[in-house]
Order: sequence, then C-alpha cells, then structure tokens
Amino acid sequence: MRILLSNDDGYFAPGLACLAQTLAALAEVVVVAPERDRSGASNSLTLDRPLNLRRAASGFYYVNGTPTDCVHLAVTGMLDTQPDMVISGINSGANMGDDTIYSGTVAAATEGFLLGIPAIAVSLAGKELAHYATAARVVADLVRRFEKNIHTHPWLLNVNVPDIPYDQLQGTAVTRLGKRHKAEPVVKASNPHGEPVYWVGAAGKAQDAGEGTDFHAIASKRVSITPLQIDLTQYSQLDAVRNWMAAGDAA
Repeated sequence: MRILLSNDDGYFAPGLACLAQTLAALAEVVVVAPERDRSGASNSLTLDRPLNLRRAASGFYYVNGTPTDCVHLAVTGMLDTQPDMVISGINSGANMGDDTIYSGTVAAATEGFLLGIPAIAVSLAGKELAHYATAARVVADLVRRFEKNIHTHPWLLNVNVPDIPYDQLQGTAVTRLGKRHKAEPVVKASNPHGEPVYWVGAAGKAQDAGEGTDFHAIASKRVSITPLQIDLTQYSQLDAVRNWMAAGDAA
C-alpha cells in the first residue's frame, strides 16, 4: 500500500512527522508538503509561476506552493504510480464546520479525492496540541479498516481528533459539519512606519453544535468523521431561481 502525505502547516510540522512515522509501519509513505505554513490557503493552485520540488534531510519533499499544489504535483507529475490514499495532516488545531471552506488541510485531501483517490484530512482539535500520537493512531486504525474493506467509490473524510490520550477517547462518531457564528472583526494595528495594517479576526464560536455535529463529537471526547462532497449546488433553490429569472423576463 502506498500513501501520499501532505499538510498545510509545512513539511517541518510536528503533526506531519508523527503521522509519517506511525504510518510507515503500515505502508510505503511519501511526503510532499508546503515549504512553509499555508494555513487558510483553501483549494488554491499556483498558476502564475513554476513550482520547485526539493527534498529535506528528513526525506520529506517540499514545494514552494499550496497544499493543493503539493498533491496535484505529486499525483500528476512526481509519482510513477498513483497512491492508494492521500492523507493530509495532522493539522495543529481543529477543522470543523465552516473551517473546511478555508482549510488547507482539507484542501490537500480534496485534491486527492478530485483525482480519484480516497482521501482523509485529519486535525488535532485542541489548543495545547499535546497528543499528535492520538490522532496518528486514529488514522492508522482508519488505514487498516480501508485495507480490509475498500469502498466502491473514493471517500473524502474530514477527521477531527480530541487532544487527549488515546485511551481517554470515548469512541467515534460519523457526523455532519456544524456551523460557526460569523468571524470576529479584523484587528487594526500599525506597522513600524505608522501605516495601518489589519489582522484577520478569530473564527466565530460554534453556533450549530448539537448532537450529530462535529463540534458535539469533539466536546464529547469522540473522534469526529465527516464525509464531505464537492458539489456546491443548492438544489433546493433551483426552482426558485428559475422562477425569479422567468419573472424578470416577463417584466
């Protein structure tokens, strides 16, 4: 089995190293990750310049691009054969609810999924970030399950793991995405020249965090596994938009 690992925190991130070490006992692991932290890069591709692929002393490959660049480059140009799975993480912090829209961690997994490969995005949900080994062990469990029971169609799974010891986990929940309140306002500051600069504000707190959501699972010390889809079509509004367009034509 061959696994392609990536992330959005950069090739030097502790979560990536922990995951690579854990999965090396189960599969051939190739790491292609960004050369620096690209958190919040979402699904962006670099189209205005060429990309460089280099290898670090750790054996990890790194790219001067986004998480999506890394997976795209690896699958479509670098690797001789397609990997059996693409795994992204372990992210330093949760990716739940609306976070998935912005997340580079989720984006790297999404690119694998778009290329026809089963993919997992994994994040450590907490602030102390003391238990990467717990998340790595959870992913290893999923990889073993994948080997035993391959699904007909590739899945894109968003996995969040509580930042606690593995033996304190209260199980696993298959969840839907929750929803956050709108983000905090930007924070205005000044640079050394006295010019105004702005920092993007913190993400909003959980709004929809009831039972069945990823937020609820993490609060209950359970691993959250959310299957994601790419189709953004709002099917319930198709007829409403058709009627709106027709009314405008009639006027």
